[in-house]
Order: sequence, then C-alpha cells, then structure tokens
Amino acid sequence: MPTDVERTTGRRRVLDAAAELFVRQGYAGTTLRQIAAAAGIKAGSLYHHFASKEELFVAVLHDGIAVMVYAFDATVADSLATDPVDVRLTTHVRAHLGAVFEHGPYTTAHVTSFFNAPPEVRAAVVPERDGYELKWTELFEQMFPGVDAHNLRLRRLILFGAMNATVEWFDPLGKLPLDELASTISDQFLNGVTHHHDHAPTTHMSSTL
Repeated sequence: MPTDVERTTGRRRVLDAAAELFVRQGYAGTTLRQIAAAAGIKAGSLYHHFASKEELFVAVLHDGIAVMVYAFDATVADSLATDPVDVRLTTHVRAHLGAVFEHGPYTTAHVTSFFNAPPEVRAAVVPERDGYELKWTELFEQMFPGVDAHNLRLRRLILFGAMNATVEWFDPLGKLPLDELASTISDQFLNGVTHHHDHAPTTHMSSTL
C-alpha cells in the first residue's frame, strides 16, 4: 500500500496536472483520463485521490482562492491604513494579479473556469469566494467612506472584471511588467482614461452613478 507521503505527493501531482488542463481546456473539455495521463498515473489510480472530476475541480478551486486570500492578507499586513488611496489600491491590485500570474495555474483555473463548472461545484466554493470578496468590500469601505453599498459593490465588480480579464490577453513573459499593469488598472479605475499622470491622483468616488 502507498505511504502517506506517497499519497500526498501523488495527490499534488494530480492536482497540478488537473489545474494546468483546466486552464488550457476548460472544465468541460478536460477528462479524468487526460488528467491521469498528464500526472503520469493510470486512470484507475486517480480514484485513490479523488472520487470524481467534480471533487478534483473543487480542490483546484479551493487552492486557487486560498492563494488570492493569502496575497490579500499579506498586502494588508504590509501596508498602512494611512497610505494614499491610489497606493493602497495599486498594491492590492498587484497582489491579486500576482496571485493569478505568479503562483501556478490554480488561481488562473479559478478565474477562467469557475462559471463554467456545474452548479454543485460552484456552490462548494462560494463560501471562500464570498470571503475574498468581503475583504475587498471592506477595503473599499475604508478607502471610499460615504459611498453607498450598491455603488461600492458595482465598482468592485468592475475592478474585478478588469483584473480577471487580463488572463485572456496578458503575457507575464512579455514586455509589460506586472507592476505597470497593476498601476494602469488602478489609475484607470480611479481616474479614467483622460487622467494625466502629472496630476495628483483622484481619491474621490462619486456616490451616484
């Protein structure tokens, strides 16, 4: 029988292979047989670690959101509430993008494949997603006091859309540094495309649409 270490190592190898395939092929386009082949094990051996593709995908999603939560909390620990709004926002955007592009395929799989998964799979990860979104909501409440909850949520969704859409086009090995991408997203979110960089950054967010 395999030892606990062998089971743990084998499980991680399966997860790594699955995350890579989910990113490249999506949830629906990935089979357990393909995952087993990529992990270098027999298809039947995969069931020693996961009972189904759904269970395996939930594990990948859990690991992906855990990376984002860790990045957010580390950023909070390293920053000050008195930092300017543009600095705080850019730092958190950079942390989110870093979680997506610098920590393997798990977070990318979460960003790209979550909404394509079956409802029961999504439901298993909703508590963790809600917890991460709550952290951002609380950050927005600190940075933009006086803005009503509806508009804060709308702005947060807009920012998430901008950050997560980068998986469709951004090349982390290309000429655009991740720091510059984070700064550009934050600047456009706060100031719009007509803002001139030699002006002081805007920190006010209107309470009306």
